[in-house]
Amino acid sequence: MKMRLIAGLVAGLPLVGCTAVGPDFNEPAAPAVTSYTQQTTTKTVATNVALGAGQQFVAGQAVPSAWWQSFHSDKLNALVDQALTASPSLAAAQATLRQAQQLYAAQSGATRYPVVNAKLGAQRQKSNNSSIGMDGGERIYDLYNAGVNVTYTFDLFGGNKRSLEAYAAQADYQQYQFQGARLTLAANVVTTAMLQAQYDAQITATESIIASQQHQLDIAQQRFKLGAINQSDVLNLQTLVAQTRATLPALHTRLAQTRTLLATLIGKTPAEVQLPQFTLADFKLPTELPVVVPSELVRQRPDIQASEALFHAASAQYGVAIASAYPQINLSANLGSQALAASSLFGASSIVWGLASQLVQPIFNGGLKAGIKGAEASFDAAAANYRVTVLQAFRNVADALQQLDGDAQTLQAQATADQSAQAALRLVQQQFKLGSVSYLQLLTAQQQAQQTQIALATAQAQRLIDTAALYQAMGGGWKNDENIEQSTLTAK
Repeated sequence: MKMRLIAGLVAGLPLVGCTAVGPDFNEPAAPAVTSYTQQTTTKTVATNVALGAGQQFVAGQAVPSAWWQSFHSDKLNALVDQALTASPSLAAAQATLRQAQQLYAAQSGATRYPVVNAKLGAQRQKSNNSSIGMDGGERIYDLYNAGVNVTYTFDLFGGNKRSLEAYAAQADYQQYQFQGARLTLAANVVTTAMLQAQYDAQITATESIIASQQHQLDIAQQRFKLGAINQSDVLNLQTLVAQTRATLPALHTRLAQTRTLLATLIGKTPAEVQLPQFTLADFKLPTELPVVVPSELVRQRPDIQASEALFHAASAQYGVAIASAYPQINLSANLGSQALAASSLFGASSIVWGLASQLVQPIFNGGLKAGIKGAEASFDAAAANYRVTVLQAFRNVADALQQLDGDAQTLQAQATADQSAQAALRLVQQQFKLGSVSYLQLLTAQQQAQQTQIALATAQAQRLIDTAALYQAMGGGWKNDENIEQSTLTAK
């Protein structure tokens, strides 16, 4: 009978209801705006050069889960996949997520259910009745005991519930941090590959200019030997060739640094991996770009979701602090057996049991009120930090959209400047051969041609890089990836 009583008590304890004090967390409302900028552009200008296509901004279109595939580069796709598989920084973020989930599981078991312990013991004792004024002298005997002990704290005011809620929110925070780490890693691989292509194009343009300048220098030296020009003209041209060559080492250094960075991003040392070489020709510019509507951006970006999870955790901790000022009821029960012989341990006459309860009400605790106010301040700070994160996210998107529009216009202007500079250089070279222009005019034309070619390559690469930045500003496409766990421990 007593065993059934204890079993029923254990089974029923988790069902005891409670009223959770403190604020109930509600999902923050998204900013009530319909666009990211006051002046919206639906399509960028197009230019008839490589990577000069116009880009259409498609409002409400979902971001693809593997957004980097929009650049149509097999080499890039393989590198991103390798990074997502082998990056140690991503592995660390995933391990931290597992730790948070297990902490929640441990806290869930400790707060929702009673603690049940079984014990079995045997001891040999000696008693001396004479020491207490009784007859019988010394007596040596064995004592055997076995039993089950149950302890439980009633969560009458929801302190344990709020604590568990905070653990769940922390686990959700780590999940969003992990998704944010995936997005950042993919974006870093993509932009580094594009920077490598930019430096390669700048090196190619510079080497082409050096070859042209060297050709002009050879002609000038021959004409100087014939007495057709002054030595100063030759020296000026030699200076120009040397100055142009001096720009190459820095470009080669930057190119090498992109390779070492890519190796690190995929979890390798630079010496142990053979990386692909990227050029601007390896990429295609996406002509349609998804633009998540503002009301959905707060659900799409991992950093906003992570900030909301911290806001939720602070709300729950505020409830824990408030609950600490309310009474707490502890209940313990035990059922067991004691006997002088092991064979009699489970006999009817050896049964022992006990029930105990305890009510604890804080009356004076100098730090209790301050703790509640501190938790409230933490809650207010988390709310403000969430707002900051949202504002920064909307600014990121607005900047990315405006940057892409500006990039297209810059490329158009640079393409025009390059065409004009190259045409002017060809004309001056012909006039120089006829002796109708000076070396100073030729040098000026060559310098302009060099600057416009390098600027054109930079403008082309910048369109690629800023397109990747828009995908990142939109939060990537992790919400649309069927292979990624979307569920969270806290209710949405």
